[in-house]
Amino acid sequence: MEYAVKGGFVDDPTLFACNRDARFSDASISRVEKAIAIDTGKLRLEYRPNGKPFSAENLRAVFPGSNDREVAWTPGSKNECNLGGPVATLDGWSGPRKLPDGLLSRDGWCLIDDSGQPLLRNGWIAQRMGGAPPKSPLLNHQTPIASDLDWYLFAYGGDYREALGALASISGKVPMPRKHVLGSWYCRWHRYTADDFREIVREYKAHDFPLDILVMDMDWHTQSDARSGFGHARNLGWTGYTWNKELIPDPKALLDDLKKDRIFVTLNDHPCDGMREHEENYPLFMQLLPVGTQTNPEFSAGDQRYMDAFFKSAHAPTEREGVDFWWLDWQQDYIYPSVRGIPYLEHLPWLNYLYYRASEAGGKRGASFSRWGGWGDHRHPIHFSGDTKATWDMLAFQVSFSAISGNSGCFYWAHDIGGFTGERNPEMFTRWVQFGALSAALRVHSCGDNLDRRPWLWGEPFVTAMRSAYKLRVSLMPYLYLSVRQCYDENIPLLRPMYLDYPANEEAYRNPQQYMLGDRLLAAPIAKPGTGSDFVVEQDIWFPPGTWHHFLTGEKVAGNTRVKYKAGIGDIPLFVKGGAPIPLQADTPRMTTTPLGALIVRIFPGEDGSSTLYEDDGQTKEYQSGQYAKTVLESRRVNDVLTVGIGPAHGTYKGQVAERGYRIELPSTQEANTATLNGHSIPVEYNRDKQTNVITIPDRPIGEAQTVTIQAAVIDTPVH
Repeated sequence: MEYAVKGGFVDDPTLFACNRDARFSDASISRVEKAIAIDTGKLRLEYRPNGKPFSAENLRAVFPGSNDREVAWTPGSKNECNLGGPVATLDGWSGPRKLPDGLLSRDGWCLIDDSGQPLLRNGWIAQRMGGAPPKSPLLNHQTPIASDLDWYLFAYGGDYREALGALASISGKVPMPRKHVLGSWYCRWHRYTADDFREIVREYKAHDFPLDILVMDMDWHTQSDARSGFGHARNLGWTGYTWNKELIPDPKALLDDLKKDRIFVTLNDHPCDGMREHEENYPLFMQLLPVGTQTNPEFSAGDQRYMDAFFKSAHAPTEREGVDFWWLDWQQDYIYPSVRGIPYLEHLPWLNYLYYRASEAGGKRGASFSRWGGWGDHRHPIHFSGDTKATWDMLAFQVSFSAISGNSGCFYWAHDIGGFTGERNPEMFTRWVQFGALSAALRVHSCGDNLDRRPWLWGEPFVTAMRSAYKLRVSLMPYLYLSVRQCYDENIPLLRPMYLDYPANEEAYRNPQQYMLGDRLLAAPIAKPGTGSDFVVEQDIWFPPGTWHHFLTGEKVAGNTRVKYKAGIGDIPLFVKGGAPIPLQADTPRMTTTPLGALIVRIFPGEDGSSTLYEDDGQTKEYQSGQYAKTVLESRRVNDVLTVGIGPAHGTYKGQVAERGYRIELPSTQEANTATLNGHSIPVEYNRDKQTNVITIPDRPIGEAQTVTIQAAVIDTPVH
């Protein structure tokens, strides 16, 4: 809904509304006297022009709310039951604070105000005419104002999935991130040398922990040679783009070694001072700018020629050496309150847009590892939540915050697992790692000589517990990647608040410390200290309808119940809804890049179900044009016979394996009598300790279907 004081309506996209061409053709438009009504069949919007901006006097919308109660919305209506959304950063936070509104609300509606926000023209930012954006609160205008209005009313009642789908229609889908960002990261602000980085990779392998990404914090570049600029934290060298050869004498050799070992590298970047004359690539930078440009020009994100020269001189040479993506660590709003030439645009959302677009060069998926830039920034995953303090309150808040963030399309956070600074508490760090294993990325980070998040440094029983959490993450990767594809297809979060799937159940709103991880897994990470030698914690968990099993122990729990679950330091409260096959992989030190030559299919007792193995190249945008493969997995039970179907792989992509083996695991079952594969007898192994039947299928062409039948293994074991 637009109101333009001088009739200056615009159809250009904005950072939020990237799809201004979205249309719904079945709406009816009618005029009765001076009133105009638009009826979509679900919503009726009425406008009575009176020469004034939108207000309760001239604008009204009627639609079904939650529980089918009719809602009559007018400008100025309060969204009293909003379920919250993400903030730009958790820098310095040590516990919970009030969150801003998100898209989802028990009121059944949300209004997003895009008034005054700049436009995108030919891929670049432009100031919108019509004056400055109104100051908050934006929605209670009783008198004419100088600014134009640009509003988006989302009216969805109790259908939260429909709301997120509508967000995608207007503001774009959440793209799939590069697969390796879903893996294990190591990050620490410390003066590491090239040999230190090589040793860290060796230590991860020696201590049997997986690793996918190595982050080089700001000491990767020179600092003491900077003589101009604004700096930050009393350091003119905060911005830098020249390798520190004292620490890393041969960057290309280091990056080559890491690439051979399938380790991806990201570099920390504080761009506030741009390219300056002490930088190695400064001459190239100046050659790309107009003749006569002053020496050391100030950082100018609104200048297209400046930013083009910046990316070609500051980023591209290092990327050619082997750097995978950049950590945009923007903290300088106090220096630059807004983008030069665009007075009402902060740097963060605009830089996220530019960095993500630059990272798509060569057909790659974008990678903009940065703080949250607000509405529309969901199109630039993955996000960095900032420098948090290590406290139990912060861990507990981070769990609920991660799920709530999906309410606004922020599906992928890479947190400072363990906290950036604060208490050195091995129990708390272990619980944080367990949460990280069940989030979008397992990225440890810290600051200081005495706070190193390498997990094997923290003593027993914590090392063993953390290793189990890392290995759980490894095994879940095929399931998680399927869920990430679902995030893209359906615009639903990876970590889902319980009310997203169960909006009509009051229990779904009372359990912020649990969430659905994809369709089938329920996670309830521990976020408080335990007691005794095993650090036991009692966790209150609500189980929705269905049959649930502890993912690792097979313990059975009836649905539609609340349980006080006791978990020792090595236990992660992760439960799976019985019935559907869960695609898993075997242990590997490179969880996101190891070819899936063997697929584990784990099926817990429950109703008949199906799932899918989803695969693509993990790196490019070709998944958007059909370059991927799907393999349907099914389970069906008739009396005491369980049939497991593994369909042929449909689709192709670069790097696809031609053959694979399968391992079918049936936890919480009695010992099977016999099994067949495509009608031929096949051995069944039974693990009595784990009460699990296992059928192993040797390598087969992925284009062939496999059908396994198991006799008399489908009687559930007793409830524990």
